[in-house]
Amino acid sequence: MAFVPELSQPIIIIAGPTASGKSELAQCVAEVLDGEIISADSMQVYRGMDIGTGKVPEADRRVPHWGLDLVDPGEPYSVALFQEYARRAAADIDSRGKRVILCGGTGLYIRGVIDGYEYPKGDQVGNPVRQKYTKVLGEVGAQQLWEMLKEADPESAAILHPNNTKRVIRAFEMLAEGTTYAAQNAKLQVIPQVLPATYLALAVEPEGLAKRIEARVDGMFAEGLVAEVQGLLDGGWRDAITAPQAIGYKEVVAALDGSCTMEEASGQIKMATRRYAKRQRTWLRADSRVRWVDANDPEAVFEKALANLS
Repeated sequence: MAFVPELSQPIIIIAGPTASGKSELAQCVAEVLDGEIISADSMQVYRGMDIGTGKVPEADRRVPHWGLDLVDPGEPYSVALFQEYARRAAADIDSRGKRVILCGGTGLYIRGVIDGYEYPKGDQVGNPVRQKYTKVLGEVGAQQLWEMLKEADPESAAILHPNNTKRVIRAFEMLAEGTTYAAQNAKLQVIPQVLPATYLALAVEPEGLAKRIEARVDGMFAEGLVAEVQGLLDGGWRDAITAPQAIGYKEVVAALDGSCTMEEASGQIKMATRRYAKRQRTWLRADSRVRWVDANDPEAVFEKALANLS
C-alpha cells in the first residue's frame, strides 16, 4: 500500500500550462499563507537541467522548494517514486504547521499525489524488464520497439505514440506485472481522491500564451541555455537531454551538432512548447475539480487565487 499522510489542511495545487505564471503565483501564495512549495514537474527533478526546464533559480526562491534536483539526467524516475517523495514532503511540511503548495505542469505527478493510485511494482527504478527493453530500444529503435508492443499488447500500443518510448517501455513492465497500460489508463477517471486539496489552474487565452512562450524561450537563450546544454553534453548526458520529452535541450543539441541553426532551434522549441501547453490545458479541462483563475491581468491574479481558496 502506498503511503498516505494525514494532513491538517488541504494541499493547495497551482497548475496551468507552461509559461502561465505558476511559479511566481505559488511563491506569492506561499509567502502570504506561510507555505512551502513542492514542484510537480517531471523534468525539474533532474540536476543541471535548470534554464531549459524553467526551474526557479536558487537565488530567487523566496520560500523553501521541494522536488528539485533529485536525480542525475537520464537516471530513471517515475510517478510512483514522485508520489512517495511528495507525500512524505507534504507530511513534513504539514507537521510544522506550514501550508503545502503543489505547483507544476505535470498532471500525472499532481494526480499521483492527491489521488489513490497504487502503482505496479514495475514502475520502479532498477526493474529488469525496464533494463531489458531499454537495451532493445538502443538496438532496434523506437518504431520497432513499438511494433513489438503492438504484437504483445495491441490495446496499449494503440494509445501510445511510437516516439513515447518511456511509456512504451512502461507498457512492457506492466505486462510483466500481469496488467496493461491500457487497463490502467481506463481507470484514470475512477481513482478516488485520498488527500484534501484545492486545485487551482491559471487560464491564459491561446494567443496570449503563445506570446508568453515566445518571451520565455527568448529569455532562456539570453540566460545561457546554450551554455547549459553544452555543459550537460560535456558531462556525458547526451542521451538524457536528447530524449523526446526534453523540450529545449534536444533542439539546442541539434543546432550544436550542425543539423540546424540556433535560430531554427529556438523556433522549434517554441513550437514544441506550444504543443505541450495545449496538451496540458486539455488535461486540466478534463478534471472537474479544477478552479480556473484568469491570469491575463497580472495585477489581479494573486487576489483571484486567494479568493478561490476560500
